[in-house]
Amino acid sequence: MAGRKQKKKPMAEINVVPYIDVMLVLLVVFMVTAPLLMQGVKVDLPQAPSVPLDQKQDEPLIVSIKKDGSYYLNLGKDEKVAKPLAEITNTVGKVLRQKPATPVLVWGDHSVDYGVVVGLMTELQKAGAPSVGLVTEPPR
Repeated sequence: MAGRKQKKKPMAEINVVPYIDVMLVLLVVFMVTAPLLMQGVKVDLPQAPSVPLDQKQDEPLIVSIKKDGSYYLNLGKDEKVAKPLAEITNTVGKVLRQKPATPVLVWGDHSVDYGVVVGLMTELQKAGAPSVGLVTEPPR
């Protein structure tokens, strides 16, 4: 009986080391790509305490105003090209007729005149936006 081989019992444990490696690689990939997902025109936003938007809503239409008074809309391929206000309100009106629940937001540079921002908000409301939100940065 000394020459008989003993059967090994099968191991019932899962080796989780490869899964941890994959998870860490994915974490690094998402950390690197997350800042790249936010696109648009670089605007120096004012700082103010505010409540974040509800994430269940549709993706908002964002109209940006740079300090030189140029307007930009985050829609389509040419979102980094300045557009006249009439073209922006026309486009916003078309989108809101198709999807009335789409939120409309304004990114206004902190050095833009208050009257320009209010004028833009008025034009957006005339285009069909029931309410227009202002985007701010949280205080540091």
